[in-house]
Amino acid sequence: RMPIYLYEREDGSTFEKLQKVSEEVLSVCPTTGQKVVRKITPTAIHFKGTGFYKTDYTSSGVSSPSAASSESSSDSSTSAACNGKGPSGGCGACSTD
Repeated sequence: RMPIYLYEREDGSTFEKLQKVSEEVLSVCPTTGQKVVRKITPTAIHFKGTGFYKTDYTSSGVSSPSAASSESSSDSSTSAACNGKGPSGGCGACSTD
């Protein structure tokens, strides 16, 4: 697959160009003849397979999020079953009251 590069013309408008990595960077717009600058854009990443979801990594002894919220502790600040839900479950340290 070839990458798509984003170029910005002198007037501020932009266009995309499908180019090989080995191709020279454009300095002039092929349509308008204006000078152009190649812009840096974030790369899209698509993760496939196992190991990329929250459910793939459970803490030892906890089989599901509902099991974590049903555990109780006399000292909620030291609970090992924090599920990030604040007062409604977990340790409460990450509450957003």
